Amino acid sequence: MSYINRVVKGTCPKCGQTKVFKSNGNPLIFKLPVMHNHCSKCNYSFHRETGFYFGAMYVSYGWTVAEMVAVIVLGLIFNRSFMDMFIGIVIVLFLLSTFNYKISRIMWLNMFFNEDDDE
Repeated sequence: MSYINRVVKGTCPKCGQTKVFKSNGNPLIFKLPVMHNHCSKCNYSFHRETGFYFGAMYVSYGWTVAEMVAVIVLGLIFNRSFMDMFIGIVIVLFLLSTFNYKISRIMWLNMFFNEDDDE
């Protein structure tokens, strides 16, 4: 299974059977997605070590910047004011916050997956 397939499906990097996240979360009620501790099929640990997902912050930052740039480009194409673009950025980033959280952690987990892991 390729890196892109594993990230898009959000499944275990080792076996591809179990979803990494139990719940999707909801930004409207300020609820973050919840991760499983390990894969129920192959017992692969999703919590590698303390602070492992610290680097996922940088991946999330990249997603956030790309989303802001997209809103600004659309605002410029449709000739919107800077205040409209700012409000658009705030709304889009708020609504996509749980998506960014999930996708960045899944990407980070898969980035450091090694076929030779014994766990």
